[in-house]
Amino acid sequence: MATLSAIAFRRQAKGSMLEIASVAISREAGVVPDTRGKPGRRQVTLLSLQSWQDACAELGTDLPWTVRRANLLIDGLRFTAADVGRVLRIGDVELQILLETDPCPRMDAQHDGLTNALTPHWRGGVCCRVLRDGTVRTGDAAVFKD
Repeated sequence: MATLSAIAFRRQAKGSMLEIASVAISREAGVVPDTRGKPGRRQVTLLSLQSWQDACAELGTDLPWTVRRANLLIDGLRFTAADVGRVLRIGDVELQILLETDPCPRMDAQHDGLTNALTPHWRGGVCCRVLRDGTVRTGDAAVFKD
């Protein structure tokens, strides 16, 4: 079963990612108090732990997952184009996957070659919109609603 492995947010654009054990997620604000949480296609970002590990292995390094700047780290799922439109339930929260999180050149500022390492196989994660508010905690199950 897939689980929520970690949670992070940033208080300001380009600010440091801060890890926490639980967080409220809402349709109005996304991950509270993340700076990017307003309604839209990139309200909450998810990263697959296994895909992150693949990218790090390709680079021959072990980087903290927060370098990717995603909100939620999911252990046990790999995201693909087939997941677009699907709803993932984590704790009380329901998130609809809308699109791939394209790795930006900012990733290379974090580590040389990271943009290219995140590009194949949706390794950069997915962007979601919040369908149901609630609280998530590390260790919560992450289950598709199908």
